[in-house]
Amino acid sequence: MNYYSNYDAPLYDALKRHVESGKTSFHTPGHKGHCEFLRLDTQLDLTELPDTDSLYECDGCIRESEIRAAAMFGTKYTALSSGGCTLAIQGMLAAFAGAGGKVIFSRNIHRSAINTAMLLGIRPVWIMHRHDCGEGLPGRISPDDVKAAIINNPDARAVYITSPDYYGCLSDIQSISGVCVEYGIPLLVDNAHGTHLIVFGLHPITLGAQASACSAHKTLPVLTGGAWLNCNDENAIPRIKSCMSLFGSTSPSYLIMASLDLARAWMEKDGQARFTQLAEKVSELREIALGMGFGLPEGECDPVRLTLLPRRLGMSGNDAADYFRNHGLECEHSDSCAVIFILTPFNSPREIEQLKCAIEQFPKGKAVYNDCPDYFPDILPEMEISPGETLLCNSVIIPTEKALGRISAQAACPCPPGVPVVMPGEKINENCVITRIKNILYEESLS
Repeated sequence: MNYYSNYDAPLYDALKRHVESGKTSFHTPGHKGHCEFLRLDTQLDLTELPDTDSLYECDGCIRESEIRAAAMFGTKYTALSSGGCTLAIQGMLAAFAGAGGKVIFSRNIHRSAINTAMLLGIRPVWIMHRHDCGEGLPGRISPDDVKAAIINNPDARAVYITSPDYYGCLSDIQSISGVCVEYGIPLLVDNAHGTHLIVFGLHPITLGAQASACSAHKTLPVLTGGAWLNCNDENAIPRIKSCMSLFGSTSPSYLIMASLDLARAWMEKDGQARFTQLAEKVSELREIALGMGFGLPEGECDPVRLTLLPRRLGMSGNDAADYFRNHGLECEHSDSCAVIFILTPFNSPREIEQLKCAIEQFPKGKAVYNDCPDYFPDILPEMEISPGETLLCNSVIIPTEKALGRISAQAACPCPPGVPVVMPGEKINENCVITRIKNILYEESLS
């Protein structure tokens, strides 16, 4: 008998029902629910004690864990976060940009970065991605566009981009870093989905970024909420912990931090071999998918992220997700054009074979050529006031179709993938309205 069966606990009950449904996890977290060494005892759920250290003033076991993580990443400094990649992003932007600074952002930033910019009064300069990844995908940030933005904004305090993106597409971090070094400006990377890239020599820190926020729980055997903030900038390092403490809980989870420590030890011992084996399996899945007629993202991508574009086979990404779900497979994300699977070394051979069979049995229909609803509009709205100023303004809620010409009080930011259609402080233009209505109608059609 379940010990909790006599309690009225709807969230707990929902989690149990999902687990008991038997669906295979191709989504976060990276441990997939069956990582043996991660079965942490609740007796370890402790707090700041004389022998357990303190996250924001650490000089004992937590500091030792951070030193070992820094050695793994090859950084001058690495900080633990039990507040997810969001806390790492907050600390990174605060340490490098401060209050009221100007930052050059790729437009496809996550809402956590937008919210941080609002809180810090950061003045954004936007770089648009280029559509070089395939239909319906946002695309990469070009080094040439970064260079132009720096030249036009010599007072910018940092360049901030997302790589890899949600679909696994990688921007040319090495070339972008070279541009930033040339102009003496730090490159900050939201590497939420790429902590494991250290194994492949594709981690932003390896490629020259000055700092990265890495959401370890997405692809490593880490409890949800575990992340690392990496920094190679001597000037920013002294500010990292104090900046993180501005946003982070004064009661950080010791279980999450312990899982980061264990995952780092696992990476050092087994990670290289296990991820290399996984990359070979994902490469095989991609070849099978191509043979079936699926599209794949173009250009350099995360070696272990599987993103399928099924429209050539007559299905939207969401319909394809339903197909895979009916075959007992739960994907990470789907939209009109793509379905995304997060595979990690903790997916068993049986689970990967299950995915392979579902791909091979995918029904072929007439190709869908109508446009994908675009989460990533090309025509940027004008910034009327800074994002930070919107926090102090009165606002009203109105229907999207009546919002044309109004100033947005918050980001319209579907999550996932968490990429904004309009930013706080921007005047809503026709492109924003059309894009948002398309997406709302599309989301309603799923419910």
